[in-house]
Amino acid sequence: MNLFTAAEAAANYSTAGAGKTKLPIPKMMLLAILAGILIAFPGAVTNMATYALDNNSTVRMISGLLFAFGLGMVILSGAELFTGNTLISISVLDRKAKLSGMLRNWVFVYIGNFIGSLIVAFICAKFGWVGAGEGALAVFSMKVAVGKMTMPFQNAFFMGILCNILVTLGVLFSLSAKDVAGRILGAYTPVAFFVICGFNHSIADMFYCTVGLFSKAQYAAQAAEAGIAVESLTWGNYFLGNMLPVTLGNIVGGVCVGFLFWFCWLRGSKKKG
Repeated sequence: MNLFTAAEAAANYSTAGAGKTKLPIPKMMLLAILAGILIAFPGAVTNMATYALDNNSTVRMISGLLFAFGLGMVILSGAELFTGNTLISISVLDRKAKLSGMLRNWVFVYIGNFIGSLIVAFICAKFGWVGAGEGALAVFSMKVAVGKMTMPFQNAFFMGILCNILVTLGVLFSLSAKDVAGRILGAYTPVAFFVICGFNHSIADMFYCTVGLFSKAQYAAQAAEAGIAVESLTWGNYFLGNMLPVTLGNIVGGVCVGFLFWFCWLRGSKKKG
């Protein structure tokens, strides 16, 4: 068969996750920055493709179909993505990695993802990209950012859980395939689902929110005229209103999937073997 079973995919990730915890910090950071960039690019693509559209369902559909290629790029490049790495919980439960190693990976990868996202957002906002449509793209980017930063804490948290259930399933589905097409398709569909549903992904939000924040300096008046609450575009709202609840939700969702796959497919397998 041209695929791994669910048990084999879980075992494969258990080994791979253990390796992630042992990466040298410079390599881990560089691969994390790469992942941040690779997730920011689809964010830029979706904003550009939908900024002139008014129908929210159409915006989400197009965004989902385009953004979903991002996870495949991360997986095929070997980049380190925080949300996917919540599956290292499988390695910890399987006793192939230590809790301290998992937390070390999460911290440095999260920081690296943020740096990568920030680089793309800064370049897009400061060097003319958001000026498309006579500033309409900047206004749209700020609208998206405000929506993400002003979501009630509990909503952002639970949307983060649902999002990373799908993302981590996408990672595992990708690892179930033995060819490039299968790996991309395995990652593609769950990601398309979470974007179309409007669930929250902390690393994607790093781009969506910061490009809106960076756009504020030049296009605040234009956004205010469009009825956008520009005063809500603050770094405080970004970190406390978006990053904190979404990241916590992503962790819960990813760890739940990791526990499920370990419990169903790996628990006790060594004793049986």
